[in-house]
This record gives sequence, structure tokens and C-alpha cells, in this order.
Amino acid sequence: MQIPRSPLIALLAGLLMGVPTLAQNVTPPDAREIVTRAIEHWRDVSSYSVFDMTIHRPDWERTMRMRIWTQGLKSSLVRVTAPPKDAGNATLIKNDEMWSFTPKINRVIKIPSSMMHQSWMGSDFSNNDISRADDIIDQYDHQLRETRQEDGHQVYTIESVPHEDAPVVWGKEVLRVRDDFVMLTHDFYDQEGRVVKQMVSSDIREMGGKTVAGIERMTKVDKPEEWTEIRLLEASYGIRVPPTTFTLSNLRNPRS
Repeated sequence: MQIPRSPLIALLAGLLMGVPTLAQNVTPPDAREIVTRAIEHWRDVSSYSVFDMTIHRPDWERTMRMRIWTQGLKSSLVRVTAPPKDAGNATLIKNDEMWSFTPKINRVIKIPSSMMHQSWMGSDFSNNDISRADDIIDQYDHQLRETRQEDGHQVYTIESVPHEDAPVVWGKEVLRVRDDFVMLTHDFYDQEGRVVKQMVSSDIREMGGKTVAGIERMTKVDKPEEWTEIRLLEASYGIRVPPTTFTLSNLRNPRS
């Protein structure tokens, strides 16, 4: 499959074509709009990227290289390319469903809802983090808690509290978003109001024609020595992605 050169994980960025920055607006958008544009910024209308994901523990560390294709907010394909022992492992997300492929056993497995909060590929990102990053838009209420100047940008702090019937585990989430829609931090709180984990962005720079975070690190607050870092190596946005990309048959194809 040929992908034109133009993140997760998410884990995991960029402005939608023709959407003005917050700094260009006379009136800043409300909190929900800020969150929506931050998520759209992360994925764009479509994208292709290459990144390294490093899982760090006190007594070991390993890094996997991955390729990811996205289309809108609902379709993603992530494929591991290195090291050789992990190459070919892949994850497909389409709408609210998620599948994984393991070449060693040559099986496609659908991830059930009961496993959505488990670790994705042994990282500090959960299956839910990877597959449903846009749930925060519609299943939470959002309030703008603070606006401040940092490094020449307006930075908005948004508190997002899930609806009572929302199928989420977090008591609330707090996001800090710049006026160019780069998400600086994302904190996840439990039902007792304690921060459980935090994602922090750094190395913010131009890549693929837009401003993105070159590094995103997810850390367990009670175990700061345990973290997962995503380092963006290559990115293209607003590209044409063939419709066969997000299919179960393509999930098995290591040459795509």
C-alpha cells in the first residue's frame, strides 16, 4: 500500500484545514470547542506518522518503532515495525471497536469491552486511551478554569467531568491546551479526585507542515519511575488514505 509522504497513542496532531487559531478569533471558543479542536489537532482529517514508543521501568526498558494511519476521529491502524521480535503486531480501531493481530499465532483478536482499560502493548497507555480518544468531547462536561500566558501563547486549562452515565473510569480529566491547539498536559483523576496518571508534551516544533509535540510521555503519578514515551519521527497530514487501510484483512498484512 502506497502512502503519500506529506501522531498515539496517542497514543496518539495539527490544525484542521481552514480552521483559524484561537489567537485569531475575536472571542475565544468555549471549553468544549477548545477540547474538540485539540483532539482534531492531534489527528487531523487524516495522517500518517512514524514514531518510537519507549516503555521504561526501573529494571528494564524497551523501544518499539511503529507506523500509524488515521482517518477522522474513528479510524486508526497502528503497526509495529521493529524490533524484529515485535514486528507485525498491529492494532485496528474502527468506530468503537478494536482488534489486535499477533503474527506469532497468526490470529486477529477482538478486544472486548472488559479489557479496554488494560495496558496497550505493555505501555502506560490503555486500550481505551488508544481507541476512544474522542469520547471526551461528547461524554464529558467541560469548564474553562484558567487562561494564562506561557511562552508567547495563551494556555487554557479545561476541567472535563464525565456524564453520570458515561462508560468511563475517570472521575475527571484536566487538559492544558495552547492557542495553537497543542495539548501540553492531560491529567487523569480517579473517583476520589486523585491524579492517577499524567501525559506531558515536549519538544514542540514544526513537522509535516504544522506545529506538533515531538515527545509525549505518560507517567504513573504514584510510580514516577514508570513511564511510556512516544517520540514522533515523521508525520504527514491531510493525506489520501486508501479505504482498504482500515480493514481486518489489511490488519494481517505486514507489508502495508
